[in-house]
Amino acid sequence: MPWVFVLIWSTGFVVARLGMPHAPPMSFLALRFALSVACFVTWMAIARVPWPPREQWMQLAVSGVLMHAGYLGGVWSAVKAGIGAGTVSLLVGLQPVLTAIWLSATAAPRAQGSGRSVTPQQWAGLTLGLAGLALVVWRKLGVGEVTPLNLILSVGALCSITVGTLYQKRFVRVADVRAASAVQLLASLVMTLPLALLEPEVMDWQPELVGAMAWSVLGLTLGGSSLLYLLIQRGAATQVTSLLYLVPPCTAAMAWWLFGEAFTPLMMLGMLLTVCGVAMVVRDRG
Repeated sequence: MPWVFVLIWSTGFVVARLGMPHAPPMSFLALRFALSVACFVTWMAIARVPWPPREQWMQLAVSGVLMHAGYLGGVWSAVKAGIGAGTVSLLVGLQPVLTAIWLSATAAPRAQGSGRSVTPQQWAGLTLGLAGLALVVWRKLGVGEVTPLNLILSVGALCSITVGTLYQKRFVRVADVRAASAVQLLASLVMTLPLALLEPEVMDWQPELVGAMAWSVLGLTLGGSSLLYLLIQRGAATQVTSLLYLVPPCTAAMAWWLFGEAFTPLMMLGMLLTVCGVAMVVRDRG
């Protein structure tokens, strides 16, 4: 099951690459959020799952806007602006590094330490990850795939999901995943719908766009979220975290196969360095 989850998670960036030639990003996401809310509400009604208490809605809404609207809005807008699926997956794949560094830096000093909670291994992992990222992005800058605009959008998506993860860890109480997801996605819909109305481009319902929408709702939102919930319930969270290091190279391989995106030996080396760097930071945090 963890391997299935990682494969599904990797397709999220490929689906963005598939759908964005035929739709503006915010319009696509607004419709995706609306359909996802409808699916979760139906699921809740069938399973008789109650809504979270009203006092939890604000915390769920804030985390939802950051982790769905901000993150996906940044990723899909960056892909629309020309960045490749493999590159953007590598950029936002640094999220576990930023989260682990922040949690370590703000934690209580270690018993035998000098007051610093970020370990030398974590700094080494961060440096290694950034070096690998530079190898990939520098080559993309040279061919014009990475531009200031899509790079800013990608980094914005990275910051949004990082802050959202930290906020959720700190403020959001445990709730049924279906009810929590419904509230989060509803807040994301409220945030993206006004932006969608401002987009001049209309959605061109080609088969690629229909497939991207169907997979985004059923495969990614419902399937991916549900699998993650089951894996955590069964105590496989550590295994999932380890396998998530494979998402960027897996996405790059898919994008190379489906869209002909460049996947050179130098890029593979950069991805390998980044994956190792992320592993060093997150494993030391654990």
